[in-house]
Amino acid sequence: MLRFTAGRSPQSRRLARTASGTRPSHRLAAALAVPVLFLTAAACGSDDGGGGASKATESGSQTESSSKITVTGAFGEPPKISAPKDVKAPDKVKATTVTEGKGETVEKGAFVRLDYAVQAPKEGQTQGSWQGAKGSGPRRQIVQQVGVKGAGSIPAPVADTLVGRKVGTRVWVEGTVKSMYGEAAAQNGMNPDDTLVWVLDVVNTAKVDVKGEAKGEQAKTEAGMPEVKVEPQKAAEITIPKGEKPPKELKQQVLIKGDGPEVKAGDGLIAQYTGVLWDGGKKFDASWDHKDAPGATAFQVGTASVVAGWDKGLVGKHVGDRVLLVIPPEEGYGDTPPPGSDIPKGATLVFVVDIVGKV
Repeated sequence: MLRFTAGRSPQSRRLARTASGTRPSHRLAAALAVPVLFLTAAACGSDDGGGGASKATESGSQTESSSKITVTGAFGEPPKISAPKDVKAPDKVKATTVTEGKGETVEKGAFVRLDYAVQAPKEGQTQGSWQGAKGSGPRRQIVQQVGVKGAGSIPAPVADTLVGRKVGTRVWVEGTVKSMYGEAAAQNGMNPDDTLVWVLDVVNTAKVDVKGEAKGEQAKTEAGMPEVKVEPQKAAEITIPKGEKPPKELKQQVLIKGDGPEVKAGDGLIAQYTGVLWDGGKKFDASWDHKDAPGATAFQVGTASVVAGWDKGLVGKHVGDRVLLVIPPEEGYGDTPPPGSDIPKGATLVFVVDIVGKV
């Protein structure tokens, strides 16, 4: 099943859950899960010659490229992508605005929260925010940083076409797999010459310091909870209490109380985190330790995009909070930990999370 990355680094995939209830094709799954190889700005093209706002058509109208791909649908609604199976994309990524928004401008280095659809015309399949959506709750969206090196669910040459555009904009992007993923395409079993089409709706944007962290006096941890020591700009040191059995239910404590806005289901969060195993206290991941892009990770909360313990423990908190979470297996990874991780089956997980922003 497809796993979407939820942040700036491959390590943050360990927090991600399956992004759709449907089973995507092998190649489309690979296109969405492959580690991103960032290209230079010169490798990306757009309908306006760069990443800035482009000429827009009326909301929901059809846009057609020389390759006979068409995209219809209004901002916020499921788009319809029509493309012949043998369509040939340009060698460079090309972006076209369908609807031009009037909200805040996406800056280089900002975080964005996006609705999306992606299609591999050769396979005739589409994946995206609207696939598998149920009820009236928020859709699973993608949150990532644009215009800087790092990793995300959307390849950088695609995501970076949003720089200079406004919230409320719908843009569609076509290109070859190679133009979007570079050499990583072949490494993940994708045909570099195949065409991919992305449709992106810019739902929100925010500029957040990726080196930010919770500020203030930290409370003493409650009885039976792990001890926490945090040095500035470093992963937290978490000490599991000796002789204590792991709790059977989710345990949480706000160690530093922030004064920012409340976190609601569907928000995109930007956070520092450290994760250790209750059994033995071994650290298995930390945002500060990511080699490619150390610093805050972006993810959506309250939509089952991350482990259930994060959804339950972070919704209702506030920007600026430092939160201690002890997550039992059934609200973590249970018996299906992420492949290649240091997390064993049935592990109780302990996290310290600094909520530094939301989008």
